[in-house]
Amino acid sequence: MSDVLMNKEQIMEIIPHRDPFLLIDEVTEIEVGVRIKARKYIREDDFWFKGHFPGYPVTPGVLMIEMLAQAGAVCMLSKPEFKGKIGLFGGIDKAKFRRQVMPGDVLDLEVEMIRQRGPVGTGKAIASVGGEKAVSCEITFVVADGGKAE
Repeated sequence: MSDVLMNKEQIMEIIPHRDPFLLIDEVTEIEVGVRIKARKYIREDDFWFKGHFPGYPVTPGVLMIEMLAQAGAVCMLSKPEFKGKIGLFGGIDKAKFRRQVMPGDVLDLEVEMIRQRGPVGTGKAIASVGGEKAVSCEITFVVADGGKAE
């Protein structure tokens, strides 16, 4: 296992997400603006398991994409020119769900930026458990000023 570079408190200094919607636990590798590896420990008491599904807890695929997006946001918003800004979804493409993610799983999140032009970029994203791919997609983001209605 990699060393932890950022814990939740350090992550919250970069992205505005807070409980219950801060969905990454730690960052293990980062090349600012280029790529990131992060981790989410899937716990039995995670809020979505109350209703998804009673008696058969499965992490929703869209929340795994959100976890990947939050990791990508840490990667991009760590750039000095984006300090204090927020990342918004611009699009989700090529999403594939390959494996169920259950309580007790450790979800490894990897995002690599493949395009960026100004405040808009796209990352290739993969979430896996023990090396087995759970979700893959491309996420497009827009960096925006926080707190302002667009």
